[in-house]
Amino acid sequence: MGKVAFIFPGQGSQQVGMGQDFVKHNELSAAVFKQADDRLGYSLSSIVANGPEEELTRTENTQPALLTTSIAILKALEEYEILPDYTAGHSLGEYTALVASKALSFEDAVYAVRRRGMYMEEAVPSGEGAMAAVLGMEADRLEKITTRITSGGDSVQLANLNCPGQIVISGSKSGVEKASEAAKEEGAKRIIPLQVSGPFHSELMKPAAEKMGDILDELTIIDAEIPVVANVSAVPVTEAGEIRSKLIEQIYSPVRWEETVRYLLDEGVDTFIEIGPGKVLSGLVKKVHRRATTIAISDTESLEAAVKKLKEV
Repeated sequence: MGKVAFIFPGQGSQQVGMGQDFVKHNELSAAVFKQADDRLGYSLSSIVANGPEEELTRTENTQPALLTTSIAILKALEEYEILPDYTAGHSLGEYTALVASKALSFEDAVYAVRRRGMYMEEAVPSGEGAMAAVLGMEADRLEKITTRITSGGDSVQLANLNCPGQIVISGSKSGVEKASEAAKEEGAKRIIPLQVSGPFHSELMKPAAEKMGDILDELTIIDAEIPVVANVSAVPVTEAGEIRSKLIEQIYSPVRWEETVRYLLDEGVDTFIEIGPGKVLSGLVKKVHRRATTIAISDTESLEAAVKKLKEV
């Protein structure tokens, strides 16, 4: 086996009940949810376990809920002494990756992403922002469209460069609508408007980024023990000051996920272990390189299967 990367999902992967069999069967996992409740001052664990779904999908709850669930699963995996050569996370998942790499404590990270979710919600009034997935168009062509429309007064940017043929755009409602129309006219296969609460990873998120700078100043960030491939640059960061600046920039910059996967492949990573609910990132990795080994761990059954598979390899 070559090198291993732990990858952590972002917003959109959440589901009521996620991580609960780890809570029942693993004391360390259960302790993570209690730590989250204590640090946040409310019962996040109850929202994760019982819903309602509309409460879980509020960005200020979704972000700490996903981080908590992924770290609870990671605690169970660590008992098998399986360690990564790199970590990476999609958007919010980058905070989880930083906890896994020992650059941030879990308690500080869960507090930070709760604030991050609140500030992202507040940055743009409801209904004024939008996001859409553009399928079947190259990034450089789509970027020319978004640049043209933004220069005309309707803000829109590339937000997630997920895999070949799948790019998410984000910005003002009018900007996303105009860019979607232009992309269709210029040959995009399909446009899918996304049900989101704001224009994440766009220039409109800069007010949230400024507030997050203040929050990150309150927290202790140290050099990472394991390299974390940053969303903003798609190259590893380990130094504390650079980690902080990249987390601020990340809020209004595109998530370069395809480039992140390609970097890891070039560095000899052949096994990607997705830790958290769902298999979204595993699917994206396969679209970048179909022969890469992907292992998704979301419950105790998939953890046991993963450990068995890794031992065989």
